[in-house]
Amino acid sequence: MYSFADEQKKQMLGEITQFFKEEHEIELGLIGSERIFDFFQETLGRRIYNKALDDAKKFYENYAGNMEADFYSLYKNE
Repeated sequence: MYSFADEQKKQMLGEITQFFKEEHEIELGLIGSERIFDFFQETLGRRIYNKALDDAKKFYENYAGNMEADFYSLYKNE
């Protein structure tokens, strides 16, 4: 499982705490926000990561297709 730098994780935990406070009027402590963070990382992390890879693959396939078309456009008529 991917681990975040301490500052990144601290920022995300703060965002989780703020979200629950604003949206649900729930005051989360450090343990509560860490449990929510861990839950989402474990249950959604792989899916989000794999979706990002799929999106990157599509982008590069499209880019490569365009590059091939650009390459052939450089040919001179005989």
